[in-house]
Amino acid sequence: MDGQTRTLPPDLEKRVRKTLEEWTAAGKVRRLWARDASLWTGADEASWLGWLGIAEAELQAMRRAVRDRYRVATCVGFGPRFLHSTGQAYKGGPNTGVFLQITCDDAADLAMPGQAYTFGVVKAAQARGDLQVLVERGRRALRIHLDTEVRRGLQTLRSAVEQAIG
Repeated sequence: MDGQTRTLPPDLEKRVRKTLEEWTAAGKVRRLWARDASLWTGADEASWLGWLGIAEAELQAMRRAVRDRYRVATCVGFGPRFLHSTGQAYKGGPNTGVFLQITCDDAADLAMPGQAYTFGVVKAAQARGDLQVLVERGRRALRIHLDTEVRRGLQTLRSAVEQAIG
């Protein structure tokens, strides 16, 4: 990690966790992947949800390349709280996994209505927390941080993975 630690105040952390649980229970994660702009205001959100497809296609290509080359089980999870919502099983059991966390800066950070923090701060804090859990449990984990040019960064990463696996 880069030596910086960002944490949320306990009351805020509790509210963020509650919101994430509500999103899961109400099927909002599925709606997000379906690019449902009505999750927010229904105004211009549809225009910035295209990143979902870009990241999914580049990540799946890398996952398949590693799977096919090394003949190992692979999976891809996407979004804040991956380890909490879909990867909980990977925190326990034998230390056989290798985890690659890919983060990025948002081209435009979104304000959280009525809050002094932004969505980007919450996202960064959660990603750091997930990585910290893996490291504390002795898991092999690597964090790669992309800048705001996500498409370019993912293409560079894909090229590096393909070159590394031959």
